[in-house]
Amino acid sequence: MLRKVILETAYNSISLYVVLFGAMMLSKLLTMSGLSVGILGLVEGMGLTGYGLILAIIVIFLVLGCVLDSMAIILIFVPLFAPVVAAQGFDLIWFGIIVVVVTEIALITPPVGMNVFVLKAVLPHLPVLRIFRGLVPFIAVGLVRLALLVAFPAISLWLVTHV
Repeated sequence: MLRKVILETAYNSISLYVVLFGAMMLSKLLTMSGLSVGILGLVEGMGLTGYGLILAIIVIFLVLGCVLDSMAIILIFVPLFAPVVAAQGFDLIWFGIIVVVVTEIALITPPVGMNVFVLKAVLPHLPVLRIFRGLVPFIAVGLVRLALLVAFPAISLWLVTHV
C-alpha cells in the first residue's frame, strides 16, 4: 500500500515537473525570439493602450483558460505580456494579480472549464451541466471582483504599499 502511494506520488510529481519544465522552456524560447517585442509593436500598431490593452489581455486569458491549465498559461504567456503591460505604465504586481484572478475564472467557465472536470471526477454522480449551472454565481462574482480590481488598482496594491 505504502509503495503504491509513493509510486503514484512520484509519478504525479514528475508529470507536474515535466509540464513545468516544458512551459518554462517554451516561455524562454518565445521571450528570446523577441516575440514580446513583436507583440509590443502589434499592440502599438493596433492602437491598444491603457485599459483597452488590459481588456484585450483579459479576453485572451479567458479564452486560453478554457483549454490550458493555469500554470501553463502563467508560465507561457505572462513573460510575453508583462513587458507590454510595463511599457504602458501599469504596475506589474497589479498585473500579476489580474492574471491570477482571470485565469482562475477561466478555469471554471464553459465550454471546457478544466476545474469542472476535476470536480466531475470527484463527484461522478453529478451531471456536468448541473455543475456548470452551480458555478454561474461564482463566475458572476469573479467577474465583478475582476472589474473592481481593474477599475481600482489600489484595492490589490493596498497591502504592498502599506508594508
